[in-house]
Amino acid sequence: MADTPVLALQGISKRFGAVQALSDVSLEVYAGEVVALVGDNGAGKSTLIRVIAGVDPGDTGEIRWQGRPVQLNKPADATSLGIATVYQDLALCDNLDVVANLFLGRERTRAGILDEIGMERRSRELLTSLSVRIPSVRVQTAGLSGGQRQSVAIARSLLGEPKVVLLDEPTAALGVAQTAEVLDLIERLKDRGLGVVLISHNLADVRAVADRVAVLRLGRNAGVFDPDRTSQEEIVQAITGALDNAVSRRRARSAAGEEIPRPAPDGADVPGPADPEERL
Repeated sequence: MADTPVLALQGISKRFGAVQALSDVSLEVYAGEVVALVGDNGAGKSTLIRVIAGVDPGDTGEIRWQGRPVQLNKPADATSLGIATVYQDLALCDNLDVVANLFLGRERTRAGILDEIGMERRSRELLTSLSVRIPSVRVQTAGLSGGQRQSVAIARSLLGEPKVVLLDEPTAALGVAQTAEVLDLIERLKDRGLGVVLISHNLADVRAVADRVAVLRLGRNAGVFDPDRTSQEEIVQAITGALDNAVSRRRARSAAGEEIPRPAPDGADVPGPADPEERL
């Protein structure tokens, strides 16, 4: 892994009227790694993705791209740098075939007419390199499974040769087999040297592919965890704020002069007030 992150956010804040959506948020993404962005509903995950994608620029803070500060004031700014975003709705046209969806808005022409042969060839090459299995690149996307549609949307994002791909809940509406296909595809993105930011509520999916797990809570950083060294319970505690609440209660009771249970050498608690939540 490179010493300098390909994408680094520092002190990002964003307000919508009276709602403070993000407060002093930081995030780093390195080439060839998957960073999972997790948190409860309203934690600020989608807002942060929109800031990175240039859809809703942050009010304050700094964004650095390959070590240099940049401004992401519109989606074209992010795209030109090499940031691709696949939103949860996929933005596919069901009445168009796979080739047309892959090149939608960036169609290739030759002598003033669409280069259908060239686009079809490039579509086959791209999908084959990603091990995406579909009946034909000329089938309408309406006839594809959920996993295949997600794979087409991700493949489309790679046509611009991005360095970072943002994935918003790519497995949310998929079954077990389709989810496995998409997770395999995420691993292949990592193998290609891309930095991947994965938003997901499914911690099993997160632990399967993520190198680091960044938790947001109420628009603030709540910790960055190594999934190989952190239990799922600890990540859930960071998401829900249970750990912070337990620490706050312990400090308050200590200040009030109450006796706080401490772990004994054999693992049993010494006598003290019974509070199961103190074990969090």
